[in-house]
Amino acid sequence: MQFKTLTSHNTPLFQNPTFFSNKPPQPPPPPPRFPISLFHSNLSLISTPKNSFRNRILTASRISSNNKELIGNDNIGPEIDVVSVSGEEEEEEKVSELGSENIWKQMKEIVMFTGPATGLWICGPLMSLIDTAVIGQGSSIELAALGPGTVVCDYMSYLFMFLSIATSNMVATSLAKQDKNEVQHHISILLFVGLTCGCLMLLFTKFFGSWVLTAFTGPKNAHLIPAANTYVQIRGLAWPALLVGWVAQSASLGMKDSWGPVKALVVASAVNGIGDIVLCSFMGYGIAGAAWATMASQVFAGFMMIEALNKKGYNAYSISVPSPDELLTVLGLAAPVFITMMSKVAFYSLLIYFVTSMGTYTMAAHQVMIQTFVMCTVWGGPLSQTAQSFMPELIYGAKRSLEKARMLLKSLVIIGAILGLLLGIVATSVPWLFPKIFTHDQNVIQEMHKVLIPYFMAIAVTPPTHSLEGTLLAGRDLKFLSLSMCGCFAMGALLLLLVTSRGYGLPGCWFGFVGFQWARFFLSLRRLLSPNGILYSEDLGQCQTEKLRAV
Repeated sequence: MQFKTLTSHNTPLFQNPTFFSNKPPQPPPPPPRFPISLFHSNLSLISTPKNSFRNRILTASRISSNNKELIGNDNIGPEIDVVSVSGEEEEEEKVSELGSENIWKQMKEIVMFTGPATGLWICGPLMSLIDTAVIGQGSSIELAALGPGTVVCDYMSYLFMFLSIATSNMVATSLAKQDKNEVQHHISILLFVGLTCGCLMLLFTKFFGSWVLTAFTGPKNAHLIPAANTYVQIRGLAWPALLVGWVAQSASLGMKDSWGPVKALVVASAVNGIGDIVLCSFMGYGIAGAAWATMASQVFAGFMMIEALNKKGYNAYSISVPSPDELLTVLGLAAPVFITMMSKVAFYSLLIYFVTSMGTYTMAAHQVMIQTFVMCTVWGGPLSQTAQSFMPELIYGAKRSLEKARMLLKSLVIIGAILGLLLGIVATSVPWLFPKIFTHDQNVIQEMHKVLIPYFMAIAVTPPTHSLEGTLLAGRDLKFLSLSMCGCFAMGALLLLLVTSRGYGLPGCWFGFVGFQWARFFLSLRRLLSPNGILYSEDLGQCQTEKLRAV
């Protein structure tokens, strides 16, 4: 029989030197019970509570052939595989240990883990927020035109989030198998997919951008089309660089490197801010200057992402045409996430669509509020990423422990609730006390003040919602997540139609938005607390399947 144990280099295997002596065959001894003190390493091998300790065959998902040593040359004695724990396993140890700490120490570790990654979620909305603040100082019409302009440039980009999901998944899987050639191949085909999608979006913006804006804003806001189309046409030039940069960024994240992408996006945000100030405030280019600054920053960020990937030993300029099977693999990994993101984007776009019929001042006020909302809610993104990084090992890994998974979720939700309240207070105070940061038009400021209450309610619930939805992603409950998001979109759309037809104006639209956000929270919470949910089901069928895949 075979026993696989994890030991460090300096730990003696057994004290008895005659254990592997060549003796006549003996009857098989009873299964040995090794005391925990046998393993002097700090690595926690078994996540099972002490009161329910049972013999287990331990497996490791990352076993290097160079570290595998077979002891014993005959079939008489037992064969024992000794697997060394090298520096590459430190991150896996951290993943395992996070689920075994007390809740306060666990919350501290989560904050330390999510801190550096927060920049990845902030930089994108920060660029649009800079555009909003700079343009709002000059013209209310151009500020209102940013609403439909950002729908085409920013919200539509979220439809290609499947590129990021597929890249991280495929790169991380290949690295686990220590197959660098396969990693390079996945990067090459995904770069081709990103470049192709970017070129198609550039052509779509060039030939259909004005038509989309006209259909979106309606005949009552025809005076906004020239400014919005100028913004869209300039920003559209960055589509190929944007999507290629996303693939390179996700590849770095799949390699567990977040600092490279963060540095690139910080520099890009600085380029955008300086460009906005110079082109808009000093040179007077208005919305066109803001578009040029944002486009240049996105191209610069894409180039830095590629260079960061090249420094890791991969060729980010190598592009390969994927086969039909490879395309199906990419789409199969990301289809549920694509549906989820598309439902969110569709609801945000529908919200702006209903606001466009309420006049220029209302559109300008909504543009300020929705951009600051997006800026605040991205702070909850790292909580979702933390759940996706730490939960799988506790839900269906070799060290499965649903009790510790529930404890980790509790920590994530507590942090999300605290973060949501803090963000809600700060974000509501800015347009309430310092509205002239965005505009000096009193009509726009009055419209902004009408939605402060629903604005706070929508922000406060978003970070804990990200924690819950990240746990569902980690547990691969993708069907429920996509269906629930589609249901929230359908009900939210009906609610928006009702409040706008009754003449409730911008506050009615924002209360409809609150309903959309809280519905996501309660549906995800109910699913995770269900006795048949992924955190309470003791059915080991899925667990065993995942173990076999790991082996």
